Amino acid sequence: MSKNMSTARKFSKQRPKQMPNIQYESMSGEAALEFVFNSTHGHHFDQRNSLVQPGNDDERCDLFTGRWIRDVRGPLYTNFSCKTLPYQRNCLLHGRTDKDFLHWRWKPDQCELPVFNPRSFLNIVQGKTMAFIGDSLARNQMESLLCLLSAEETPNQVYRDAEDRTATCHFPRHNFTIIVLWTQFLVSASEIIVNGSATGGFHLHLDKIDESWVQKLSAIDYAIISDGQWFFRPNYLYEGGRFVGCIYCQETNVTDLGPGFAIQKAFRLALKHINDCNNCPRIVTILRTFSPSQFENGGWNTGGTCTRTSPLAPEEIKDGGGLDWYYRRIQLAEIDSARKLGEKKGNAFDILDVTRAMLMRPDGHPGLHWGNQWMKGYSDCIHWCLPGPIDTWNDFLLQVLRRQSRNPLGSRTHGSRFIGRR
Repeated sequence: MSKNMSTARKFSKQRPKQMPNIQYESMSGEAALEFVFNSTHGHHFDQRNSLVQPGNDDERCDLFTGRWIRDVRGPLYTNFSCKTLPYQRNCLLHGRTDKDFLHWRWKPDQCELPVFNPRSFLNIVQGKTMAFIGDSLARNQMESLLCLLSAEETPNQVYRDAEDRTATCHFPRHNFTIIVLWTQFLVSASEIIVNGSATGGFHLHLDKIDESWVQKLSAIDYAIISDGQWFFRPNYLYEGGRFVGCIYCQETNVTDLGPGFAIQKAFRLALKHINDCNNCPRIVTILRTFSPSQFENGGWNTGGTCTRTSPLAPEEIKDGGGLDWYYRRIQLAEIDSARKLGEKKGNAFDILDVTRAMLMRPDGHPGLHWGNQWMKGYSDCIHWCLPGPIDTWNDFLLQVLRRQSRNPLGSRTHGSRFIGRR
């Protein structure tokens, strides 16, 4: 199979289906989501505990609430200056002619978000290993980070698997290692095969972890954990070996539990495994919240596109964020619970709350400009152009690391542990 075909299939499996009617859609917008969330969770992440201090230690600022404002400076790298920029995220190479989307920066309501400083970042993580755990959006963030850091040091690629899913890069001067650990659901999953052909749906075992990433935990200092888009497909759910329901299967006498049910279970189990890891001396776990897909006028396979060329204002976010906001709140509830347990074990938990900011950036996706010859005419409204608004995720990440560095990880040095094939 050619690399392009492999990538095309990987991308096609990540397109969310159109949302079916669910029982609370008769309620309006945020009221419906509030009803569902409160009836099943009863608590939420205390945003006061996630306030990052970008400047004066006496000033506490919520970095994640704000708006996009004009930035004449533009991005810190270009599609020419970054030698590691992946082919499919290079939107300008693939014919995108508008460049206005590159000239916006995130402005928190209460303070300023500092410009990314690669030297500062590398000094904080020197001698450590950082893992991006999740699907291709986790890799998208890692690819952005590599471009941002390359202004200070060019990384060496140590390993990449045949499907370009799992990768390891090393910064020798700082003995810093970045890895991507591929997992679509965080939990154990097997694709449904019918008559020898893959269906795109999965059997998800919500009480069994995906061992492929958990077995690497002992060598990780910073775990950036995420997932989301793969839950939006016909999946069949199991607990204790028993079938409990599905997502979007549209089958008679089968309960459609919806993506939120599985997302909650998956993140709860993943965070529990991190807290229960006995040979993992103090991992800093950072949950990156839900990143929305932004197809308009259809789904990924029904002509949906993303052709906007500028951001939205906060008041223009439709339905207060709709289901995207609901999934975010599920994630925040789980990280809050994990943090309370982790404090007793010396583990640290934090968030990159990107959902609000990215709901305002439908202009930041590749759209038709992703260069895949096997899927011409299909838009990518899930991933993010590089450079582009996803770079702000790493602006956030640096500020979180600065705060966490006040509680040092100790003398662990895992920078070389992932060197070599894994």
